[in-house]
Amino acid sequence: MTKFDLAISYTWIYDIEFVQLIEKIFQKNGLSTYLIHEENIEEVINLLKNRRLVFTAYLDRASDEDPAFEPITQILAKRKCYIINPHFKVKKVIKKSYMHKKLEMKNFSLPKTIILPPYDKDNSLKITEDEILKLSNPFIIKPGVYSGGGEGVVKNATSITQIQTERMKSHSEEYLLQEKIFPKSLEGRRAWFRVFWAFNKVIPAWWNDLTHIYFPVTKEQMKKHHLQPLSRITKEIARLTGMDYFSTEIALTKKNRFILIDYVNDQCDMRLKSIHPDGVPDSIVVQFIEQMKQKVLALKK
Repeated sequence: MTKFDLAISYTWIYDIEFVQLIEKIFQKNGLSTYLIHEENIEEVINLLKNRRLVFTAYLDRASDEDPAFEPITQILAKRKCYIINPHFKVKKVIKKSYMHKKLEMKNFSLPKTIILPPYDKDNSLKITEDEILKLSNPFIIKPGVYSGGGEGVVKNATSITQIQTERMKSHSEEYLLQEKIFPKSLEGRRAWFRVFWAFNKVIPAWWNDLTHIYFPVTKEQMKKHHLQPLSRITKEIARLTGMDYFSTEIALTKKNRFILIDYVNDQCDMRLKSIHPDGVPDSIVVQFIEQMKQKVLALKK
């Protein structure tokens, strides 16, 4: 039997640099890593079934895209392996309608929202043009589950026709119609933030929702612009969800209200900014990995 401290599965080509950096930092600190990919998946499943391979923790960045990886999680769930962001936690919180209702009950500041059933269940639209435009003009049309990187989101909708067109595209999922939020400007930047929760640590970043460009938020900026609510809101989401890591979007309006925009993104895009202009600043990725390292070290004690 061979034991490794962290197993990582991935399918996305742009995860390679992130995974390589995890291995570098972990191995530098005496922790062993094991990579699972399309070429060795069957071998890994057989080794796990025969108890010839053991992991302390497992980071799954594959099964959401490829069901062939699901048996790995199923086996490890029955063993003494810590599964990072297990599916039973993830499946509810990535559903935007579920999280909207949950957050609304907890008095989070959210955009005005109308939740529509899947087109397959009810293809009618029991709301008027006037009701929709009360949200804002223009307004947002957002799929209820998948909208990674803004994919599938209509940011400047103006009509019922657009709503029905979008509902038919992903006809089996709910849709959210939301008020369009306009952030204030701070230091020449849109006051729009993507905040990472990384194994009990809050890591805030400026994130331009139009260009998708990141910059770290400094301690001085947190103090100068009174951005402490970014940490409070993110910690509250973490308590509600029990997730090991996620990112969330928060905008600061001209009326100085912090509005929670995109609630829980479970598979954070961790492309490095040093390689991809719209990637996450390298310093933030390193902080994320360091936090995961501390989590795995704690599991070994």
